[in-house]
Amino acid sequence: MKKQRSDARETRRRVLAAASQVFAQKGFWGATNADICSLAGVNTAAVNYHFTSKENLYVEAWKHAFERSNEAHPADGGLSSDKPAEERLRARVRSFIHKFADPNTVDLEIIHKEMVNPTGLLAETIAQAVRPLDEALQANIRDLLGPEAGDKPVLLCFMSIMSQSLGIMHHIDPNDRLPGPKWRDAALKELTMDEIADHIIRFSLAGINAVREAGAHDPEPAGRNQTESLGGEEKDLA
Repeated sequence: MKKQRSDARETRRRVLAAASQVFAQKGFWGATNADICSLAGVNTAAVNYHFTSKENLYVEAWKHAFERSNEAHPADGGLSSDKPAEERLRARVRSFIHKFADPNTVDLEIIHKEMVNPTGLLAETIAQAVRPLDEALQANIRDLLGPEAGDKPVLLCFMSIMSQSLGIMHHIDPNDRLPGPKWRDAALKELTMDEIADHIIRFSLAGINAVREAGAHDPEPAGRNQTESLGGEEKDLA
């Protein structure tokens, strides 16, 4: 009995590992249960037995891939929360950039395929998985902006960092990431992941400092300021 349970767990693990690879290469619509089971070296009935459907396997395969990539590249970069905020931001950005460049990071490839040909099956699962990571980065940014920082500047800085980090995908050949990413632009040919991470960090810290110096608080609603200003003018005219 114990051996049967062990064999079942191993089969399930192999199907998940194979499915994450196949979905990353072909997307949900292009992948077949036969492709997955062939790669896993198991009977095609294994998908329905362990996951009941291709749709459920798709969700579980993404979760499996996400967990594996986070084990290899922890979101906090392995840095403890008591370190200075700048050091924590550096660790987070470097970890994400190296995760993105890692050819074994198939969860991002699955997301990319999902964006091109959406199924709607992953939306809630991805949102739940990345929410704690987003909140941790936003807390890091708030520490840099200061305790009085409003939600709006925090989110704007967060969007800026994420846009820079994800933007590198437009300059990398998605079909050639071994042993490392290949840049499409000749000017970036010798660029390393550490260099791009350091640029994003330097650029972001300068921007965060500028926002803090300008007053990192949520501005008054435009309508309210305009009304008060008009009211003042009317009073003067009177």
